Amino acid sequence: MTAKPKPLFLGIDTGGTYTDAVLWSEAGGPQGKVLAKAKALTTRHDLAVGISGAVDAVLQKAGTDPAAIKLVSMSTTLATNALVEGQGGRVALVMIGFSEGDLARDGLKAALGTDPVVFCPGGHDVHGNAAKLDLSGLEAAMPELGASVSGFAVCAYFATRNPAHEIAARDLIRERTGLPVTASHELSAKLGGPRRALTTLLNARLISMIDRLVAATEGFLGQRGIAAPLMVVRGDGALVSAAFARQRPIETILSGPAASLVGARHMTGLDDAVVSDIGGTTTDVAVLDGGRPRLDPEGATVGGFRTMVEAVAMRTFGLGGDSEVALEDGALNPRILLGPRRLVPLALAGMVHGEAVTSELERQLRAPNPGRMDGRFAVRTGVPERLAAGLTGAEAKLYELIGAVPLALDRLLTSNAQNATLNRLVARGLVHICGFTPSDAAHVLGKQANWDAATARLGAELFARKRDGRGQFIAATPEALSERVLLTLTRWSAECILETAFAEDGLDGAATVAHALVQRAVDAHPGIARLSVALDRPVIGLGASAPLHYAGLPPLVGNGCVVPEDTDVANALGAVVGQVRVSAEARVSQPKEGLFRVASGENVRDFLSEAAAIEAAQTDVRAIAAGRAKDAGTDSAEIEVASEFRVSTVEGQRMFIEAHVVAVASGRPRIAV
Repeated sequence: MTAKPKPLFLGIDTGGTYTDAVLWSEAGGPQGKVLAKAKALTTRHDLAVGISGAVDAVLQKAGTDPAAIKLVSMSTTLATNALVEGQGGRVALVMIGFSEGDLARDGLKAALGTDPVVFCPGGHDVHGNAAKLDLSGLEAAMPELGASVSGFAVCAYFATRNPAHEIAARDLIRERTGLPVTASHELSAKLGGPRRALTTLLNARLISMIDRLVAATEGFLGQRGIAAPLMVVRGDGALVSAAFARQRPIETILSGPAASLVGARHMTGLDDAVVSDIGGTTTDVAVLDGGRPRLDPEGATVGGFRTMVEAVAMRTFGLGGDSEVALEDGALNPRILLGPRRLVPLALAGMVHGEAVTSELERQLRAPNPGRMDGRFAVRTGVPERLAAGLTGAEAKLYELIGAVPLALDRLLTSNAQNATLNRLVARGLVHICGFTPSDAAHVLGKQANWDAATARLGAELFARKRDGRGQFIAATPEALSERVLLTLTRWSAECILETAFAEDGLDGAATVAHALVQRAVDAHPGIARLSVALDRPVIGLGASAPLHYAGLPPLVGNGCVVPEDTDVANALGAVVGQVRVSAEARVSQPKEGLFRVASGENVRDFLSEAAAIEAAQTDVRAIAAGRAKDAGTDSAEIEVASEFRVSTVEGQRMFIEAHVVAVASGRPRIAV
């Protein structure tokens, strides 16, 4: 009797620069087998192009019938990169029961920026009792907002105890505008209104981006005859269905890094390690303990914002192969600065646009003196025109001048004010800046060869002509500059890794400590106190450029660095070896003696006994978790329910205060039959 062939799994990772694909089979031992892997450039204007390029290459390499693929799973750094770079759609924030002063808490005002906010009376108290709701201000603002934003975020006071007012606002907005609406109670059951509002705002900003990614992937799979379920990796490493991710894109922040941790553990077998994943835009560092990634109980921090999304305890730094290379201002011997903004590398721009880029670089090199905007270009990202809604007059005028072919900034900009306007267009995700990056430096030195090295060298020549505080060129040759840039990237990578280690050890000022220790230890600083620093576990280096940038890492961190064979597709591999995992929460409070109130999902009910309330809460969360698990893509979920009680003792008698009931459902994703 012929053995039934093992199903094939397709993993995709859509990063800021590259889209990776891997074809994996459970056959071939406990770690399975990578049958083929491939990369293609991420095409932000049409994500399907990059996805199809990577997947088609994998199918061709493996010689596989697409119909044999039974599950497709995807991780993405798009949401993470958008938050780090301050990008996303224009969103209206609706605050119910809050005051304008609440915007100053938890970074909400900074995150809101120039996006509109509407305050409405209403909300609830800690026990779910309602104040009077008045949505007239929202109704009056909706005609204008409906035409100028891409979505809405709604947050009501104590909505986690009673979501009725959020539901009313959500339904009204959907009816009047038809735009996507995110309500805060859908994302988190935790208290802390401003941070919940922040999380909801960021979720609403990301919806159009993740929706385009999922739609592009589904469309491509359909064209290739791959009739398999599509899964997406969440920030805690769990898998959820594409439909689930579309509604809650904020949960995909740190998706790529979380998948890389799953992949790192799978590839190396190391239970204890520091995992550092360097991509084009960011470096993501996390810790493996006992074979499991540490989770951040306070919520993921990305782009300086502390969210309420439970995710891997990952520290994300704006440091990558495509980081902006800049020079420290005003210093006698200025340092090379990297990031946090991602640029389109000149080598890539030169490969795609050829003479349009190289001729401008050569023109700038012929000038007798270096210019402040040398080696910089602006180009449209190619996103749909509707995402450009709400531009100011100055922004719209500048946006019209920028096209699909890179335009040199010294021709585009005539004032500092225009530079600020351009930065706002970049922050909206409408425009890319092209410029010199570590990837270009690697091309100059022959350590990377996938783009146009000649264009990279022109950019390095221009950058090397910049002058220090003494009026001297900062580098004698393009090669000398490039060596300095790559050394800086490795040094900064070590600082990121050590900062993460110090933070995990509970040390304050981790960044300052990491910088000081690396400086003294690596430079063998001739002081009375000699310092050395060492990690207690090895580093697992991930990312296509890890073999290059992490080769000099061991002496900086005092331990080994393992770079797995398939490190370049760790995210895509991690995407297909994970499990579905979802949770549901309920709270039981006692508004007055003898009355027990259960808040679970969108329901609030009262009971006359604690036992009846707890039983109802457990039944509710089990049912909600089972439903979410099915929506998230598994038919074989195991559900565990845990209850935590807050009680006090008064004169020897137990007094109930509150109970928190959580159900966790987990299982392997369903596959095509």
